[in-house]
Amino acid sequence: MKKRYSILNRLRFLNKMIFNRVTLKFAGSSLCPISIIQHIGRLSGTQYATPIIVIPFAEKFIFALPYGDKVDWYRNVRAAGRGIVVWHGKQYLVEDPELFVVSTGEVGFPLILRLIVPFVSAQLFRQMKFTRVIDKFLPEHQKGMAF
Repeated sequence: MKKRYSILNRLRFLNKMIFNRVTLKFAGSSLCPISIIQHIGRLSGTQYATPIIVIPFAEKFIFALPYGDKVDWYRNVRAAGRGIVVWHGKQYLVEDPELFVVSTGEVGFPLILRLIVPFVSAQLFRQMKFTRVIDKFLPEHQKGMAF
């Protein structure tokens, strides 16, 4: 178990320092399957953007947490109670992170999750309701965390 944790930490570090920076250049666009979560650091107050995989389902976004719920972006969103998701070129205010109980038999359950669920634990998913779309044409200095 300890070896698996060590490998996951190394992979997480590599993603954070290299791949996330590259991915942010195209994530959140209308043609990209990767989204962005914008969040405020719970200790620093600094604004961050992190590439993530989200799936819309029943007026909520479902978030995959392959590294568990101790990742910085999730802890920041939990502390603030909200964040902003950029998905398919639009910004959504997301709030109230909570456990997503996976039920693959549910009508309309996304195909991608039906394929993933057998390989991961249900605790690796969270859901957040989105309450409004934020105008993507705000002046640059007003974009992001102005909620």
